[in-house]
Amino acid sequence: MSEALRVLPEDVHNRALLANVHPPDWVNPEPAERYNLVVIGAGTAGLVTAAGTAGLGARVALVERELMGGDCLNVGCVPSKALLRCARAAADVRDAGNFGVEVPPGVRVNFPAVMERMRRLRADLSPNDSAARFRGLGIDVFLGEGRFTDRKMVEIGGKLLRFAKAVIATGARADRPSIPGLAEAGYFTTETIFTLTALPRRLAVIGAGPIGCELAQAFARFGSEVSLIGNHAQLLPREDPDAAALVEAALRRDGVRLLLGVKVAAVERQGEEKVVRLEGATSEARADAILVGVGRKPNVEGLGLEAAGVAYDAKQGVSVNDRLRTTNRRIYAAGDVCSRFQFTHAADAMARLVIRNALFLGRQKASALTIPWCTYTDPEVAHVGLYEHEARARGFTVQTFTQDLGHVDRAVLDGETAGFVKVHVKAGSERILGATIVARHAGEMISELTLAMTGGLGLGALARTIHPYPTQAEAIKKVGDAYYRTRLTPLVKWLFGKWLSWMG
Repeated sequence: MSEALRVLPEDVHNRALLANVHPPDWVNPEPAERYNLVVIGAGTAGLVTAAGTAGLGARVALVERELMGGDCLNVGCVPSKALLRCARAAADVRDAGNFGVEVPPGVRVNFPAVMERMRRLRADLSPNDSAARFRGLGIDVFLGEGRFTDRKMVEIGGKLLRFAKAVIATGARADRPSIPGLAEAGYFTTETIFTLTALPRRLAVIGAGPIGCELAQAFARFGSEVSLIGNHAQLLPREDPDAAALVEAALRRDGVRLLLGVKVAAVERQGEEKVVRLEGATSEARADAILVGVGRKPNVEGLGLEAAGVAYDAKQGVSVNDRLRTTNRRIYAAGDVCSRFQFTHAADAMARLVIRNALFLGRQKASALTIPWCTYTDPEVAHVGLYEHEARARGFTVQTFTQDLGHVDRAVLDGETAGFVKVHVKAGSERILGATIVARHAGEMISELTLAMTGGLGLGALARTIHPYPTQAEAIKKVGDAYYRTRLTPLVKWLFGKWLSWMG
């Protein structure tokens, strides 16, 4: 078995996972004479495209060279969020005294059990993305290296797949920076970190973006001494500064050592110890393990894109227009391989758009999608739409309404007051341009604002919506109420007073 197909450790759960997502005894079918659609890549974008198209009665082939389910199931959303849930449980136990719950001293995290739980749950979810399931949907599933041989043909294992349309959905992978000494010292990526079976006593995390912050906090809660290194002065440099400040405070409370605004000069190995040297700094990070989370690269190599007439860039991925069509009119792309929105739900949405545009001559635009996202630290940071600086750059005059959770009853009762709901509107209107939520369950709350933006509803509609009391989502209603109060100008108040006087 190739290294790409090995899932470590080799236990009962990972054997069950492989039996679903890349069965060792899988036999590829004989190709049809011609396919309505050939999909290369069986991550979220590819699976949704293939299943949706086959459900319409089309003849579909699905090609995957590694593990079906892609990053999300195998090395992304599923395993990472399983770990974060355990880390949150550990923090809740640690903080139980704040709620009058006395916990015996000496409580600790059983890290091998945490990782075993993750592997078990990942295996339990894998039938949803399995080769057998998609074969049952009437799709010809081909496991192996697929590549274009010309503008309307894909070859895999000596078999030729002729197509009317094709979709490239090969995703992206963890980037590996060229830091002197890093490869020699050894390190984990955000994909390989889930092979751990023992907790590192000291962990250095290079990269203070979303996944770096998530895993740094989690491992600190598990009991590691964590150093988080970022080359920007702000954690989560793309996020709202106020949101990033709350995450920074949370990580510091959890014991994470933050080294921000610095660059890694080199890594040295001294016996079993790894030393991360920083440029222009007297400090350094000493660790037993290093986790690198500095971004992702699109999977465009080895696909024969030149033969297919598909333009691409090694860093930016496959070139597509706003309808996700490539430079070959027969071929579309969806998901991380062609988009800056590298989220599972964005890949799902783009796949649905591709189905409509490729098969039904649709003209739907990717730029019209309203895509939220969430960083699953504790508290979480969720966002949708434009940030304030982006809105101003586009020529909008922006008015911002903010509700701190410290003035929301349920957040006070939950002991979760470190957060806010911030909504940007076009000044003089209730049109929502963007929103950021910081809260323990911000990812669950942001959809209300996403729905409002998608449906063209403004802040007034949110104010008129009855929210259950007490909930933290009531903060969204309070933002709407704040908007309504701005409409009570002195003139409006004077006229209203006159009206009341006349009414007697």
